[in-house]
Amino acid sequence: MSDESKMPYAKAFWELIVYQRARELQGKVFEMTKMFPRDVVHSLTDQIRRSSRSIGAQIAEAWAKREYVKHFASKLSDAQAENFETQHWLIAATDAQYWARGDSALLFDLCNRIGRMLTRMSDRADEFCAALQAITLREDSAAWFSNTIDPFSSKD
Repeated sequence: MSDESKMPYAKAFWELIVYQRARELQGKVFEMTKMFPRDVVHSLTDQIRRSSRSIGAQIAEAWAKREYVKHFASKLSDAQAENFETQHWLIAATDAQYWARGDSALLFDLCNRIGRMLTRMSDRADEFCAALQAITLREDSAAWFSNTIDPFSSKD
């Protein structure tokens, strides 16, 4: 039995390992960008912080869209796009020598791990959505649903 099959079912998006890794990435990006020069705050700093934060946000949105496999997969694709954008900004920061290659390599590796997880989730989107598809929401018959009441009649 693989480790994957032993893993408990996630009841909320924040229990997903990929979401936890995305939070780790955004925290490290935030800390490391504190040392960027002030003149790149609005260009590079804001961009890399925004894209790294958006990965987790897109995962959360995907979780909310599990009712439909294609919507779920689409939001995972958006998370992957933000992950790739973050990688671009990591390369740009390294090229500009705002931090050491070794520090960038650690973050880039974390992005790659997140990317692999997102790809696996997308490839198995139907499995993530299956539990919701098995649930049918039904309302109990309410007292206000009565054949004897005509909402359009005038009862003065």
